[in-house]
Amino acid sequence: MPNMQNEKTPMPLQEGLVRITNFEEVALGYTEEQMINEADRCLHCVNHPCTAGCPVSVMIPDFIKALKQGKIDEAYGIITKTNSFPTICGRVCPQENQCEGKCILGVKGEPVAIGRLERFVADNAMHDPCVGVSDNDACAVTNPDLKVACIGSGPSSITVAGYLAARGIKVTVFEALHEAGGVLIYGIPAFRLPKDVVHREIDGLKELGVDFHLDSVGGRTFQIHELLEKYDAVFIGVGAGLPRFLGVPGENLVGVFSANEFLTRVNLGRAYLFPEYDTPVYRGRKVTVFGAGNVAMDAARTALRMGAEEVRVCYRRSRAEMPARLEEVEHAEQEGVQFEMLVAPLQFNADEEMHLKSVSLQRMELGEPDASGRRRPVAIPGSEFELETDLAIVALGTRSNPILLEATQDLEKTERGYIKVNEETGETSIPNVFAGGDIVTGAATVILAAGAGRRAGQAICRRLLGE
Repeated sequence: MPNMQNEKTPMPLQEGLVRITNFEEVALGYTEEQMINEADRCLHCVNHPCTAGCPVSVMIPDFIKALKQGKIDEAYGIITKTNSFPTICGRVCPQENQCEGKCILGVKGEPVAIGRLERFVADNAMHDPCVGVSDNDACAVTNPDLKVACIGSGPSSITVAGYLAARGIKVTVFEALHEAGGVLIYGIPAFRLPKDVVHREIDGLKELGVDFHLDSVGGRTFQIHELLEKYDAVFIGVGAGLPRFLGVPGENLVGVFSANEFLTRVNLGRAYLFPEYDTPVYRGRKVTVFGAGNVAMDAARTALRMGAEEVRVCYRRSRAEMPARLEEVEHAEQEGVQFEMLVAPLQFNADEEMHLKSVSLQRMELGEPDASGRRRPVAIPGSEFELETDLAIVALGTRSNPILLEATQDLEKTERGYIKVNEETGETSIPNVFAGGDIVTGAATVILAAGAGRRAGQAICRRLLGE
């Protein structure tokens, strides 16, 4: 009999005031009893609307059915037929806008907690790097004469690498930073996505024979045309890592950072493990974060854990327009993050030594909708005020990474400056060069990047293996 409760089975969490003292994972995961209780809420709809809402079409009712029967490994196999990284996606995907957003139970109550169930499966199944990633049940015989290079080691690239390696193709991944994992390592804090979860996926690729070349910057230490002389195909998955700024006076002051730089210093540099890792990081007492997406929540919550006395998130629209996941906003509030809605920055103000001391803000009201469909913020005359702050973090999104693109003039780009590809295959204007993830779409989700990587991997296999 289905469980007819209207609300999701609550996720066990670290207590709010305890977790701001550490970088351990906030969401602790379901127990077996909690998993069964939540899985019993699934109605196993005939039309599978949840699957239609999944960017990679995971057969969600099927894996939940296997899970209810205690067949965790079978459930894992069902998921990994189309999703190579359920341990990651179960934690960071915006399920409320995807699979859970289509769940029938959401009409009158809360949808099935599909993401939490996916995480349970991934955390408790036996992991075989050969299973699922390549549409095969076992690793293929190696094709030693075929070689593919992947530039970047984020979700799209490692999906391509896993798919090809399991089909016997030799893959080399080139990563610009000193640790593999891309945005999964440097962009997402450990309290949302533990580093060992990402390391486990990277280690699985190494078991498949994938080589990782670190400190290798595409467009600087090597060029695409040089790779094409050595490799049969190239995949570009460098992400969209160029930060956007506010464009107001004072952004060059000491104490004003992009979210990218702040999070990279803390995450990749292990600044949160001081003094074990003596990574320089700017520690603020009164911190102001500009933006209201998931990255803004990550930056605000990280600043708290780095010792800030007070953290505010400033947003020029209202709470209803915030793009961040509701869960992340709730977690931030539980931890003590304050929210200042309908305000916009006018300028950053300096002390005598050119260090940030405050930010001048103006109150806003919502007018008519703009091109995004959201109501446009309009300044309220005479509403200016000053907010004391010694660390400002700008989290307004990113643009395409320019280094590789500027060095590859024959790579066709879109009007927005991203790489133009064949949507079905991911192939670029350069033959045998493919691309996917944020460098194609702009900043998006892990699962969308992985889905693009999978399509590209399939296209490369057809090209190289004649399938």
